[in-house]
Amino acid sequence: MSDLKSALGEAVGAAFASAGLPAELGRVTPSDRPDLADFQCNGALAAAKAAKRNPREIAQAVAEALKGDSRFASFEIAGPVFINLKIAEGALSARANEIAADPRLGAGRVAAPRRVMVDYGGPNVAKPMHVGHLRASIIGESVKRTYRFRGDQVWGDAHFGDWGFQMGLLITALADAGRIGPFLAEGDGPFPADSPVTLADLDRIYPEASAKAKADETFRDRARKATAELQAGRPGYRALWKHFIAVSRASLEPDFASIGVSFDLWKGESDVDPLIPGMIAELEAKHLLVDDQGARIVRVARNDDKRDLPPLLVVSSEGSAMYGTTDLATILDRRREYDPDLIIYAVDQRQADHFEVVVRAAYLVGYAQEGGLEHIGFGTMNGPDGKPFKTREGGVLKLGDLIAMTKAKAAERLHEAGLGAELSEADFGETARKVAVAALKFADLSNHRSTSYIFDLDRFSSFEGKTGPYLLYQAVRVKSLLRKAADEGVEAGKIVIVEPAERDLALLLDSFDSALAEAYDKKAPNFIADHAYRLAQAFSKFYAACPILIAQPPVRASRLALAEATLKQLELALDLLGIETPERM
Repeated sequence: MSDLKSALGEAVGAAFASAGLPAELGRVTPSDRPDLADFQCNGALAAAKAAKRNPREIAQAVAEALKGDSRFASFEIAGPVFINLKIAEGALSARANEIAADPRLGAGRVAAPRRVMVDYGGPNVAKPMHVGHLRASIIGESVKRTYRFRGDQVWGDAHFGDWGFQMGLLITALADAGRIGPFLAEGDGPFPADSPVTLADLDRIYPEASAKAKADETFRDRARKATAELQAGRPGYRALWKHFIAVSRASLEPDFASIGVSFDLWKGESDVDPLIPGMIAELEAKHLLVDDQGARIVRVARNDDKRDLPPLLVVSSEGSAMYGTTDLATILDRRREYDPDLIIYAVDQRQADHFEVVVRAAYLVGYAQEGGLEHIGFGTMNGPDGKPFKTREGGVLKLGDLIAMTKAKAAERLHEAGLGAELSEADFGETARKVAVAALKFADLSNHRSTSYIFDLDRFSSFEGKTGPYLLYQAVRVKSLLRKAADEGVEAGKIVIVEPAERDLALLLDSFDSALAEAYDKKAPNFIADHAYRLAQAFSKFYAACPILIAQPPVRASRLALAEATLKQLELALDLLGIETPERM
């Protein structure tokens, strides 16, 4: 089953071939003037230049070759020899029925499935989730879902930050505060089973220790030494570190779950520590490791580079592994355990240079093939001042606080719109949560990931315009219609497309596969978001122009089936964005 654009493109390509021209010139696209045609082909002009023939004659020859195809209602040669194509009602009706009967709602699969790892979220030990984690989490989640739905074998990895310099900072600060005496003892323990700190403690202590390290060289050196000793296996430090991980993850998992984000893997940087000695030996054997001022590096710069790229710092002058070291070892670990064809990193665009360095090093040592590692960067969520979003006091807003704030606004919006009055208190709270998550996610994913955007809670939470709540409202509207139809004993039937609003809706349903293909190829969920919004708009116009339950039986059954297919496809698109729809509002 292929969408109309693909099927018609094959037909028009064959018509070009019959005229002695390359079939690829028959590429069909949605019409720039949907009031005049459904699709258009612009290949006649290119064909004329290549073949040195009159473009209108070519267009007329192509149109003549298509005349026997019953899928076309009309052909028109317009403008600078565009071929405008209008679909016959029978062909559009047949396609709408195919989509309605298809469990995948018209969406195809990739021809050659791959093994794909998506690295996203990026939570860290000792640091509660904040707004800076939001984009990585929801973009990565949507990319993971889209790739999996298209047929790839996909793993989502949180890539837990549990092994860096922040560990040494925490250990040193806690030791100075007299909080971890038992863990400082030499030997193998035993050490206390209860954590000496909470996540709130770590959240407070870490920024203080980080600031102190910048101002106090002695403290910084002690923290670096503590990091190296932890990584070398000092038992007391390892026992304390496990407490850091446990209290951090206990807080992080509910935060992720609250925004519909989950991971197949929670592997941390520490998981690859055993691989690092062998990896360093391999880098040495391949003459890639270079001594540099007491540190050990891999140079990745190329002669044709237009900007300077730093080397990959593998071992610091204090002897500890660095972020780039564990990132490179993680690629090795993933290759050995999962052998992915592609690893996608959904990480802030400001980390582009870091990933370029790591990727180049991985290609040099042979841990991945060229093109097998891709960083999909994204912009920032900004405040009204155009800078990364902060609290009024200038601090970083915790993700939990952002969700609570958005949920309160969603509840307020529901009351303002007169919605949710018949729901129980618990159901109303759950509906408000879903509206809040839809507001946050759709506001983000409706933008191309490379762009930054201004956080505007009032606009994002509106039930009007291009917003998540608007899409949920349209979905709930269809659900209400279907419940009413069931109560009246009305059943869906064969779809027959007649009215203009029915045509528009059916054409939107048909374009789902193209939207998914764009989102997949470009790793950009905004194509799915755009489709969901246009589909909701088309349904709203259809609902206003084409009465359903009061129509005569054959028409009523057709329109009900069209509404049902729309709901299923809209919910599927929203699910790929990580957005749940409530049953009622």
